[in-house]
Amino acid sequence: MKKATLALAVAGGTLGLSMSQQAAAEFFKDSKANLELRNFYMNKDFRDDTAPNQQAKQEEWAQGFILRMESGYTEGPVGFGFDVLGMAGLKLDSSRQRSGTGLLPVGRKGDVPDDYSEVGLTAKLRASKSELKVGTLMPKISVLDFNDTRLLPQTFRGGNLQVKEIPGLKLDFGYLDKVNYRNSSDNEDMAMITSGRRNITLKSGAKNEADYFAYAGATYQVTKGLSASYYFGELDNLYRQHYVNFIHVLPLGPGSLNSDLRWARARDAGDAYVDNDALGFMTTYSIKGHKFGLGLQKMQGDTGFAQINGTNPYLVNYIQVSDFANEDERSWQLRYDYDFATLGVPGLTFMTRYVSGDHVELGNGSNGKEWERDMVIGYVLQSGPLKNLGFTWRNATMRSDFVRDVDENRLIVSYTLPLK
Repeated sequence: MKKATLALAVAGGTLGLSMSQQAAAEFFKDSKANLELRNFYMNKDFRDDTAPNQQAKQEEWAQGFILRMESGYTEGPVGFGFDVLGMAGLKLDSSRQRSGTGLLPVGRKGDVPDDYSEVGLTAKLRASKSELKVGTLMPKISVLDFNDTRLLPQTFRGGNLQVKEIPGLKLDFGYLDKVNYRNSSDNEDMAMITSGRRNITLKSGAKNEADYFAYAGATYQVTKGLSASYYFGELDNLYRQHYVNFIHVLPLGPGSLNSDLRWARARDAGDAYVDNDALGFMTTYSIKGHKFGLGLQKMQGDTGFAQINGTNPYLVNYIQVSDFANEDERSWQLRYDYDFATLGVPGLTFMTRYVSGDHVELGNGSNGKEWERDMVIGYVLQSGPLKNLGFTWRNATMRSDFVRDVDENRLIVSYTLPLK
């Protein structure tokens, strides 16, 4: 906590001394800051208290603080700016026997520290409609989607150039060399996920470590209702991935039909065995507060989906517990959402979904299957002194014949306090 406070103070002082009063006018005028408070309780019951050397339950409770400070840009044809991300997590309840939810760090002996913190600094430059950022980044693209499903978000260290000079076209170029996981305060080498039944393996003597992840891509607004994107990503000496995505919105009767088509192709790039094609399609019809969704997903090739460890896979059937991304797995999803604003209760929302997967390659001549049912209820206060105070309950039940069953509950209370 002390290191985080000191770093914030040093960053602020350095900025103040480095710019003239005239050049800094827009820098401060367009700046903004907020503090997000995130109280998070998580319980994972594995439905088996007889398994030797395995936890029967993971259960933790923690308080998170996320400070975001974003400057404007200095005046002139080339503007400079600076962002600060300060994060801290406090343990409210945990133990060696119940740790591992991802809310808090876990030591080698299973010990959980009382707190952890970090500070991320990002320098930025803007010219015309292009922007370069170097430092702490949180990419959200098809080949790399940072994880923000626990107490604190996952971050990366590197650089990103975004170009929007042509109307309707966005170009992205990035190079990352370190990752900071959601329950860690250290920058580490990146690795890929090899767990579960993805059946991704390393060549003899190779390490699951990468010096960099490089990516490039484009998103184009083809028509008012259709956007298309293509991204390429490479995790050094481990895998290369191409990702194509089409999103279409069609007015249909009194509502609208949203279609999301995704195709990814990954192959190994040196020290790993990766061979995967992932095809996914999600269609959702929205009408008067209701949303009805159907999702289909298929894994093909000699391995499951390839992604950087700790990130969110950009898949239509990635949900609360499972991602249905194992070798040869095929899955389908039914989803329903309702916004109670239609009934005069703005801020209250409900979602439930069911996903079933089968044909998972188990490596012994047999196939595995799994299913998951989720439910999310959320409410955000719309007015008063505690406006934007949010309450969320996430419940999941997952059953499988090749990994442990789990019942999971997450209770989250969040509030964002504007500071400027």
